[in-house]
Amino acid sequence: MATTGHHRNQAVLLVNLGTPEAPTPGAIRRYLAEFLWDRRVVEIPRPLWWLILHGFILRLRPRRSARAYRSIWTEAGSPLLVFSRGLAEAVRRELNARHGPESMVEIAMRYGKPGIAEQLEAFRARGAERILILPLYPQYSSSSTGSAFDAAASALTRWRRVPEVHFVSDYFDHPSYIAAMADRIERFWRENGRGSFLLMSFHGLPERSRDLGDPYYEQCHASARLIAERLKLDNDAWQVVFQSRFGPTRWLSPYCIDVLKELPHRGIRDVDVACPGFAVDCLETLEEIGITNKKAFLEAGGVRCRLVPALNDSAEHARALVDVMAS
Repeated sequence: MATTGHHRNQAVLLVNLGTPEAPTPGAIRRYLAEFLWDRRVVEIPRPLWWLILHGFILRLRPRRSARAYRSIWTEAGSPLLVFSRGLAEAVRRELNARHGPESMVEIAMRYGKPGIAEQLEAFRARGAERILILPLYPQYSSSSTGSAFDAAASALTRWRRVPEVHFVSDYFDHPSYIAAMADRIERFWRENGRGSFLLMSFHGLPERSRDLGDPYYEQCHASARLIAERLKLDNDAWQVVFQSRFGPTRWLSPYCIDVLKELPHRGIRDVDVACPGFAVDCLETLEEIGITNKKAFLEAGGVRCRLVPALNDSAEHARALVDVMAS
């Protein structure tokens, strides 16, 4: 973990995955081309992958994805970008409340805009003497956190003078993150009633990532267990699942949609789904869980399936992240 405190000309860069600039096939094609060409995201030989990516995926997927993005797009734009910007502002307020109005806080996207290099350059122009980079991924994976590090390091190699830089690799078990997630779920239950079962759904990765050394699977389970313990849940009242699988290879399991289809046959027809790996709500929470997977659950005989909102740009989230920075 990084350390932080009162420091003149301190800058904090929050990094999220990214989003298309518009819910259109063209914008999504540009976004996917950048995202899916990252060697950390797809780890197969480049010539073969280039043929698959440009011959099939970028021809077919953007139009289908555009329908999904349109279903969650807001007047202010992409929910991921809107919430991420709001979170950066909330973190700035929290840092300034603790240390005085000297911290610069910005959001960057690993893919799309605003980019990591662009935001780091803005910090340099403003005289940043110390930069803390916090990817908004509580659990570490090579394809998310590792890729954010690559982009930041690549940008900094072009600087003549590199300032003091700290990089946060994960915060999957940080007490403030766990408390914020548990409190969010508990508040949702107080305001809306409690479902009979809780799924904690994390973004999936190819199963091969575990063999290659990613701690992601273990960290997801550790986060879920700590949240369940804080909520005082019995072991048979919750389950870890993984979502957003892509391509024909085997991914981390069990798959969220498969479990949702199965639960009604186990007599569980009232389910809440929380997504502790997503800092803010986005396509994978709002559309995949909130629309597509909910529909599958209801068609399988379920009665109610609700998405617990992410921490988003709440003050509680900002306080947790500032605590992470101070660890």
